[in-house]
Amino acid sequence: MQALDEDLHLDLSHPRPRRIEGAAESGWVLIDYGDVVVHLFGEEERAFYNLEGLWSRSVPVVRFQ
Repeated sequence: MQALDEDLHLDLSHPRPRRIEGAAESGWVLIDYGDVVVHLFGEEERAFYNLEGLWSRSVPVVRFQ
């Protein structure tokens, strides 16, 4: 996780994040790029938050203007 976190911060071809929460040492990092949010989790944190389960129960919403 530390390597992914460092690569996202150091690679200048990526846009700069708007906000970063957490730290690799804590087991999770959230990087907000505006249109895209990147979640990096350690194994224990991933099992605890179970985002895959949360998203699998969601209903797709499509809005057109």
